[in-house]
Amino acid sequence: MRAEVISIGDELTTGQRLDTNSQWISRELGVLGIPVAFHTTITDSLDDGLDAFQIAVARAEVVIVTGGLGPTADDLTREVLAAVAGEPLELVATALADVESRFANRGVAMPASNRQQAMFPRGSVPIPNPEGTAPGIEIAIPRAGGGAPARVFALPGVPGEMHSMWQATVGPALLKMLPEAGTIRFRRLKCFGAGESAIEAMLPDLIRRGRDPLVGITAHEATITLRIAARGDHDAACEEKIAPTEALIRGCLGELVYGTEDDEVEDAAIRNLAASGGSVATVEIGSLGLVAALLAQAAAREKSGCFAGGVVLPLTTVLPVAELAELRRRETGATFALAVGPVVRNSASGSGRPADAVEMVLVGPAGAVTICHTLGGAGTVRLSRLAKTALDMLRKGAARSLPGTPSGSGETS
Repeated sequence: MRAEVISIGDELTTGQRLDTNSQWISRELGVLGIPVAFHTTITDSLDDGLDAFQIAVARAEVVIVTGGLGPTADDLTREVLAAVAGEPLELVATALADVESRFANRGVAMPASNRQQAMFPRGSVPIPNPEGTAPGIEIAIPRAGGGAPARVFALPGVPGEMHSMWQATVGPALLKMLPEAGTIRFRRLKCFGAGESAIEAMLPDLIRRGRDPLVGITAHEATITLRIAARGDHDAACEEKIAPTEALIRGCLGELVYGTEDDEVEDAAIRNLAASGGSVATVEIGSLGLVAALLAQAAAREKSGCFAGGVVLPLTTVLPVAELAELRRRETGATFALAVGPVVRNSASGSGRPADAVEMVLVGPAGAVTICHTLGGAGTVRLSRLAKTALDMLRKGAARSLPGTPSGSGETS
């Protein structure tokens, strides 16, 4: 069984937007053991769509499509699927009711154009979309020369909607198509503090094709995610495979692993503070208030009162960062104070070229820890990495204040 992934949109073919959907889908198919033979990107054109879909169903048993399911005139995936399948489009009353209810819940009248999102080729099956108004489409299309039809799954191009629909519907449907049908379970371990290649080097022979369970690695704004995927006859069998691999990863990486599944660094920091009975206040210059924002969101998710608030100072602030941290701690009475200084040009960078750097200081019961963080990346990625480094500093500091753990010492990143 081979797969083809089709991405639709003028914004993709013109280079205005990067196609991350195909990458994500290909990884998911790889976990299932379904090789991807082709990637195709096409414009919002009926003719181009017909050509691409006809070729895809002739050469691949599974075709995954993203894009073209919106309510506008250039959203043509429904029409293309109907034409390739040789079936008319029909209104599905339940799908229409779902689209209408989403607008009603927001107190907004549904535009007439959204009615087309409830139109499906005869013989197809709607794929529920819990996050948006565009349901997906599953359809079997006969192939020339007979044999099993090609299974086509069309999903919205919005990544968040596509991901949830895949996990709830498409992934399980594909799993049932495999000859060794059973179940598949995942465990995601979240890491921070080392790069993707460094972490892979610390996990000998774990990240390779054909391993059971399979371990995949991805990086996003300096957060590394290790995903363990196990297949078995039932959930318990999968968990039995996952457990020793997870234990091995944790043993190899130590405190680089900060959480699981959807955890962020700030969630781990808040949990460590809560477990130690501590609290934190922040003062920021170079991170522009992002550390405080992330801590406030994490405290709300964890229903914790550990965050004592944050202040953002102007870029012209001249007080030493360590003094800002001490003042903030005395002012609030918090267990810890985390200070992020201004961005300065560091002429002593490892590359020999000037580099921007930020001093961070964490003051707590055991004293002060200082980090000089060299900024990397660009734009929002640069700021995100800076904030995560500060939050990771807090996470480790709070962990070391737990009973039975040694106090921390100075670090450099």
